[in-house]
Amino acid sequence: MNFIQQAYKGNKEWYYYIITIIIVFSFWQILGVIPLGVVGFMKTGNVADFQAAALENFTTIGINANLYLVLMLFTLIMGLVGLMLGVRFIHRRTVKTLITSREKIDWGRVFYAFFLWFGISVFFLVLAYFLEPEDLVWNFKPIPFLILVVISFLLIPLQTSFEELLFRGYLMQGLGVLVKNRWFPLLVTSIVFGLLHGANPEVAKLGYGIMTFYIGTGLLYGIATLMDEGTEIALGLHASNNIVAAIFVTTDWTVFQTDALYVDTAEPSLGWETFIPVFIVYPILLLVFSKKYGWSNWGEKLTGSIALPSQDDDILN
Repeated sequence: MNFIQQAYKGNKEWYYYIITIIIVFSFWQILGVIPLGVVGFMKTGNVADFQAAALENFTTIGINANLYLVLMLFTLIMGLVGLMLGVRFIHRRTVKTLITSREKIDWGRVFYAFFLWFGISVFFLVLAYFLEPEDLVWNFKPIPFLILVVISFLLIPLQTSFEELLFRGYLMQGLGVLVKNRWFPLLVTSIVFGLLHGANPEVAKLGYGIMTFYIGTGLLYGIATLMDEGTEIALGLHASNNIVAAIFVTTDWTVFQTDALYVDTAEPSLGWETFIPVFIVYPILLLVFSKKYGWSNWGEKLTGSIALPSQDDDILN
């Protein structure tokens, strides 16, 4: 059975998806927000004022950067909990079917993708530093930075796993079974993934051109998932991307405002660093994965039909 067909291993009717999405939303946007709301009320006396201030610059309301990061990550981690509960108890299938079509989760793929993208990201950060060193201000604070590193490696993979398993796993499988093809769920999940990032402060600063990066990144993760018949590569790439963003360079206008090594003081603008990854680096990256893991039959894998598994397939495990 291929990756999308994993949805046939459990309850697949449309109303099960509605119930699970409600559970996910409740855990993510209601239960997950409670700690953030409590802290916000303690700091400002008004949650709305807290949210408005936090979107501009949360340090102005006296919240420690690491605490704020934990509170933000917690909302998404609760979403992951809701998703896992929905898959297990509403759809009556294992969480593994949301991750891979292989017999076991291939952690080697996760770590290979993680370290490959980590190295590429650091290379581009070093290049940016040598090209425009005046824009990056050294910001190293030993204790806060050490705490940031621990938080990043412990919690960010849970945050990114929620996003990947929701979009590249749950929704891609559900839409694939519904429409019986691969191209529709690939495009829809990538576009919705990008649009949900439209609330990020980067969009307000840079304009909607930045959506090219978000949607392009969603396509990268989606193509890797369909070609590799599992989300392992996407999980590694996404976790690596967000950890690098958290610990190396921060600004006062991005969604991750952290005690990173450097502060970028440049005026926000859409530059080469936005478009080169999408149109040059991502295709090369897919080629690398293709050679390493022997991907073939691209047309069928990305646009082919999804059929009901044959009786020879074991759909009960």
